[in-house]
Amino acid sequence: MTESRPVTTANIHRRGLLFVLSSPSGAGKSTICKRLLAAEDDLTMSVSATTRPPRPGEVDGVHYSFVAPAAFEAMVAGGEFLEHAQVFGNRYGTPRAPVEDGLARGRDVLFDIDWQGTQQLAESASRDLVSVFILPPSGAELETRLRGRAQDSAEVIAQRMAKANDEMSHWAEYDYVIVNDDLDACVARVRAILQAERLKRPRQVGLSDFVKALQQPR
Repeated sequence: MTESRPVTTANIHRRGLLFVLSSPSGAGKSTICKRLLAAEDDLTMSVSATTRPPRPGEVDGVHYSFVAPAAFEAMVAGGEFLEHAQVFGNRYGTPRAPVEDGLARGRDVLFDIDWQGTQQLAESASRDLVSVFILPPSGAELETRLRGRAQDSAEVIAQRMAKANDEMSHWAEYDYVIVNDDLDACVARVRAILQAERLKRPRQVGLSDFVKALQQPR
């Protein structure tokens, strides 16, 4: 009789997740993303494809994958994007293949996208999606941060605040909402969400066989 292989915790492996952070401009999302990537070994940043030309210092395949408009349209037609959008005349999109490969290998993929991109991800990859919305501590603080970014006119600041208010109106569409009133505490909360989501039962592949083995008579 062939002896069955023992089922141990080594037989359990984790499926990765899509970890989305969204916020109005000035709420601290970019800084939080940098902190997460530095602290979490199994977390990688999603690299978007774009039709816009590279800016000074940007590296193809690191900051973005730079593609011609015709190639981008072909990728859209072929269903190669998890989400895509047009921003200020340029196209942006998340290539499907590298993200799905990372998930299968237990890698978590971090997304710095807006509510529209998050909605598309919810439609195309809902079982893997975890979404977090970051709010500023107050409207006054948000306006102060936006004013401090550049020497813009009052009209431009008003436009930025209007856009921020529109973005914040979508907070209820997210799984988690955090107020960034203290950066260190905010990062700790985001990491706690990530750790808890990694332990969810559906993401632990092989767990069912492990439990069945535990229940076998000795």
